[in-house]
Amino acid sequence: MLQLPDSIPRMKTPVSVDESYKLCRQLIVKYSTTFYIGTLLVEKPKRKHIWAIYAWCRRTDELVDGPASAITTPETLDLWEQQLESIFAGQPLDSIDVALVDTVQRFPIDIQPFRDMIAGQRMDLYRSRYETFEELHLYCYRVAGTVGLMSTAVMGVDTSTNTAPWNCHQQPYIPTEEAITLGIAHQLANILRDVGEDARRGRIYIPQEDLARFNYTEQDLFKGVVDERWRSLMRFQIARARQFYAKAEKGISYLSADARLPVWASLMHYSRILNIIERNDYNVFTRRAYVPQWQKLRALPAAWLRAQVL
Repeated sequence: MLQLPDSIPRMKTPVSVDESYKLCRQLIVKYSTTFYIGTLLVEKPKRKHIWAIYAWCRRTDELVDGPASAITTPETLDLWEQQLESIFAGQPLDSIDVALVDTVQRFPIDIQPFRDMIAGQRMDLYRSRYETFEELHLYCYRVAGTVGLMSTAVMGVDTSTNTAPWNCHQQPYIPTEEAITLGIAHQLANILRDVGEDARRGRIYIPQEDLARFNYTEQDLFKGVVDERWRSLMRFQIARARQFYAKAEKGISYLSADARLPVWASLMHYSRILNIIERNDYNVFTRRAYVPQWQKLRALPAAWLRAQVL
């Protein structure tokens, strides 16, 4: 077990585990009602553990993208990483930590994806451009692909495919790469949806090499120019994101049967962002690619069917 550094203060009045999970649920509702509704598709015994993981990820993201991000420094993230170490040492430092301590003790969750996510937030402190897709891919893994690793441990894998006598010594396949790929696909969709918002903060996540490939400049992007160069660039980016979604699909059938529906629903809902961008004629500067709630609900029967047969 990890040891808690002596320099980190302990929580004086810990809440109960049940109270902590309630706090996680409230945080999710505050930041993403859509995600919360999606978690209701997860079987109840696993649901609260997804809340605990999301709450930690949300709080980590807020350090760099939230209201207090202006005062976040590398030292802030150092302290947050020490707090993470305390969670895995079984010693929560605040009320929301209590739930994650319970979750990591119940499931085979490794600390490294959590550390990697903090490393992704560090990148946002000093980088606002990415020269190549390889560089962006690393960022996407850290801030989103890691979520797939964290949650797969809770979702579980299907062991029934190896029940034949000749497979009795074969370990069930764990769709680690596909879980990472799904997180990266979601992040790529987010990046394309949020181009205008990120530009207003001086950030460009589309690789510089891709801008150059289509002869589209940073100045064009900051001005919100939508022309054939931009449309071609966006078609290229969307095609790449869809390749990641297609690869991720192949791993869902290896998950536990009760985990497939929420993952299929997540994939189908998020990938629809790309459809909306196309429908908006690639204008992500003044029109947000918003997937209406009714479309998400309409997709549930298809997600359920895929979860049964694919």
